[in-house]
Amino acid sequence: MTRLCANLSMLFTEQPFLQRFAAAASAGFSGVEYLFPYEFGSAEIKAQLDEHGLTQVLFNLPPGDWGKGERGIACHPDRVEEFKAGVDLAIEYAKVLGNTQINCLAGIAPTGVDPAAVRQTFVDNLKYASAKLDAVGIRLVMEMINTRDIPGFFLTTTAQALDIHQQVGSANLFLQYDIYHMQIMEGDLARTLEERLSVINHVQLADNPGRHEPGTGEINYRFLFEHLTRIGYDGWIGCEYKPLTTTEAGLGWLKTHNLI
Repeated sequence: MTRLCANLSMLFTEQPFLQRFAAAASAGFSGVEYLFPYEFGSAEIKAQLDEHGLTQVLFNLPPGDWGKGERGIACHPDRVEEFKAGVDLAIEYAKVLGNTQINCLAGIAPTGVDPAAVRQTFVDNLKYASAKLDAVGIRLVMEMINTRDIPGFFLTTTAQALDIHQQVGSANLFLQYDIYHMQIMEGDLARTLEERLSVINHVQLADNPGRHEPGTGEINYRFLFEHLTRIGYDGWIGCEYKPLTTTEAGLGWLKTHNLI
């Protein structure tokens, strides 16, 4: 059975953040994800989850200065201590929110730094984070992102992620597979999902081009939803898309694909 969660950093943005939980529940979603919880108190967010019967599915480790264009610091050799502090902060939030998986954004590769050092820093930080999270029952995922939307992002393909996954060697490290990003970078979505299912712990969606809701672009989501069921994927699917118009107006795809 397909389990959909609303990404509150992308959907229902017509409303203040803490009001989006009610909107997601009213639209039929049973879970929520978002980029970061850290601007709000964990108790505030937990109250919204409880009031509206929602599962907290996913959020990201602290990314550095998002407002200044940073998109993660896990591959930055000079930010290791900041990264480790971010892991501790994320665990504090996850314990309150009941969150069982956290995403690590690799970040944009720093300029003027030896690529080998960048990679090794990312590997070492993943080892650290996966162990810390494992100790409290939380899974770590890492996300591949296309270089069109975020030029210079370090982790960009499934093959690269699998190679790093092997080097890290942790049973508590998984892939977050974003269909939109991987359609841009490599395509071959169905086969990749099936062949790498054992290491994929979270899936996200948006159509391409435009990163809008399913049915607005080239990706055959009717087939992919059936395919995910057929291959036995039982995790969440995060709806991380930019509504073509408004969130409410764009929710018709749920009925079109028999998801509500």
